[in-house]
Amino acid sequence: MEYIKNYEKWLNSTALSTEEKQELLAIGNDKTEIELRFSHGLSFGTAGLRGTMKTGLNAMNRHTVAHATQGLASLILKEGREKDGVAIAYDSRINSDLFAKTAACVLAANGILVYLFDALRPTPELSFALRELRCVAGINITASHNPKEYNGYKAYWEDGAQLPPEHADTVSAAINALDIFEDVKLANYESALSAGQIRLIGAEIDEKYLANVKEQAVNPDAVENVADTLKIVYTPLHGTGHKLVPEIMKRIGLKHLYTVDEQMVIDGAFPTVKKPNPEYSDVFELGIKLANRVGSDLIVATDPDADRVGVMTRTADGSFITITGNQMGALLVDYIITAYQETNTMPKNPYVVKSIVTSELSAKICRANNVKMHNVLTGFKFIGEVIKNYERTGDGSFLFGFEESYGYLKGTYARDKDAVVASMLICEMTAYYKAKGMTLSDALNALWAKYGYCFETNVEIYMEGLDGPARMDALMSKLRNDPPTSFGGIDVALVGDYKTGIFTENGKTYPTGLPSSNVLYYRLTNGDVIVARPSGTEPKIKYYYMLEAKNRTEAEEKLTRYAETLNSIA
Repeated sequence: MEYIKNYEKWLNSTALSTEEKQELLAIGNDKTEIELRFSHGLSFGTAGLRGTMKTGLNAMNRHTVAHATQGLASLILKEGREKDGVAIAYDSRINSDLFAKTAACVLAANGILVYLFDALRPTPELSFALRELRCVAGINITASHNPKEYNGYKAYWEDGAQLPPEHADTVSAAINALDIFEDVKLANYESALSAGQIRLIGAEIDEKYLANVKEQAVNPDAVENVADTLKIVYTPLHGTGHKLVPEIMKRIGLKHLYTVDEQMVIDGAFPTVKKPNPEYSDVFELGIKLANRVGSDLIVATDPDADRVGVMTRTADGSFITITGNQMGALLVDYIITAYQETNTMPKNPYVVKSIVTSELSAKICRANNVKMHNVLTGFKFIGEVIKNYERTGDGSFLFGFEESYGYLKGTYARDKDAVVASMLICEMTAYYKAKGMTLSDALNALWAKYGYCFETNVEIYMEGLDGPARMDALMSKLRNDPPTSFGGIDVALVGDYKTGIFTENGKTYPTGLPSSNVLYYRLTNGDVIVARPSGTEPKIKYYYMLEAKNRTEAEEKLTRYAETLNSIA
């Protein structure tokens, strides 16, 4: 069996350390675990690599990182761009610094100039740095908001966005053609550093990045106007936001910033949370205790690589509630548009970009204010593509881009979601409403009163194990080949299959106009939307519900009925 051959190849390789060999020997009698680790490698795509940290082909370790980097080096050499260099950053996760140095050593061995951050940095700063340094590519070692067992490898191209599909395919083909041990070049780190093939970067990039972030303020005086009374609690969840988020908040005039000390500690084991994900309310427990003690208006949390941000806001009765990614996106779109209108500074031909699984509330706001809204596939690289296309024509002004999964960007200095700029804008928006005697909860209620109540949520169906991918494919095939004609008794008006690129409505078909992606979209006759999408980085299928109702109770009743339909298919 092939996986046994792969296991024995690794076990007998001189490239493995004593500890790695002992790890493999320990699973020698566990054929299931051997098959899981060695039946196939991690799949390299536009999102790079992501997996649990183990020794083996289907896992994140120094060998699979080196293998992937050799594939990326092949692309760069093929393009003749080795002198342009590659920027590398990493987060707070276990082994992130090791993997970053490993990638740097592979590139150096291939004659490719490397700019390596001297310590952990936010993901968006990597996107900024490679653009600032005019690099051909970038690498970021991170698994974002995944549990501590995971790590990942994101590859970026010269525009600052993650690799486009054609380049990802080229890298994947090169990886498949290269032997993971025999064909990977590896330089000595200290020697490459001394020779200038690896160059360390740090504070000088931080300053340029923060200057660009600060330029995105739409109401620079908002925080200073209420600085004596505005109080905000912040937690980086043991990650890379620990320096730059507090710094940008101070630079816009915030006087009373309180950090959650236990979570300011850089620790890839994330000891205070089950998952370091600001989408989950339990990560705010320590923040709530601190906020209640100091009388804070808001609690802000960023994930370990500081590309996502979550918020809890004070309400009229003094308690805290979560502002979801969809809700925050709508609030920020409305605030940015309002701020520009109030100061008569709205740029020419403004546009906003969101993903197809994101609430339509922001689209309503844009329509009411003559701002163009673009819908794209999930993945911030697609938002970056829209920005790039507008830059080519020069006929539009980017206001804001966001996804429901707590990722936001204002400005074109980067091409990935940025929790640093988002934290700044959220702080500014909170100050704006505080001056009006309102909380963000009040502002959200005002949006619903104006545009109608919207309820969005998603449900994750995990399918782990060796047969996980097959079960995911089978479920998507059922939904695709025999699509439901109704959900909870409400007829389906439109079916969108983004894999085939076809919308079907009233017996007619027309193109989606977006790249191929394994996503299914259902719009019901009452306007509600349900989307099914397999995760590109975890063994799960996500169902997105975007519902309109009179109130939350009615929306949750709908959700229960719709979920019953999907559960019957599974």
